[in-house]
Amino acid sequence: MIRPSTHCLLLFGALGIFVLDHLTKGQKNNTLIFTKENTIRNCSCPVDIRDCDYSLANLMCSCKTVLPFAEEQTSYNGHLTIWFTDTSTLGHLLNFTLVQDLKLSLCGSNTLPTEYLAVCGLKRLSINTEAKHPSPEQSLLIHSRGEGDCYYKGWQTCMFISFLDMALFNRDSSLKSYSIDNISSITRDFPDFSYFKTFPMPSNKSYVITVIY
Repeated sequence: MIRPSTHCLLLFGALGIFVLDHLTKGQKNNTLIFTKENTIRNCSCPVDIRDCDYSLANLMCSCKTVLPFAEEQTSYNGHLTIWFTDTSTLGHLLNFTLVQDLKLSLCGSNTLPTEYLAVCGLKRLSINTEAKHPSPEQSLLIHSRGEGDCYYKGWQTCMFISFLDMALFNRDSSLKSYSIDNISSITRDFPDFSYFKTFPMPSNKSYVITVIY
């Protein structure tokens, strides 16, 4: 048997280190938040988890339980998935957060009210309503502008605000949206969203408002 030369061993060793380093850097954990029985679990998942499979999430992901409405993180740089059963808890988790890539999965058959949630900096939205309407996952590209258009220092600094009509989960129709540029006053131009008066929204900004329904 011919033994490999020292040169070949060193070459294979270096190649193995390079591949391992490349795979490690390429692996990105996704954030999954799910609510169940008044419990909120915040998870970091190395792989995609089948929607609403709570047991698999607890097995495959690194999860921690957080107190209800005590989520302090207000921005997500990567992909965020939320499994929810009611709009009240979802609103506390999602309203006025900064997230670019969001997936919402309804894990129940409840009928949701016409209620708007505001998300800042949203670029892509995916929804899954399989528990209510067995249908393929839907995805919508809101905008593809650069990250420089939205600064993650607080949602007030963001130019892009998306309003999600939660009643869209009651329908099996296609996900739709429309955007309006150069909005200087949301409370004036969108009087139906008057309850946002309670939040500090600078009037000297020029916003791009997207309504998703």
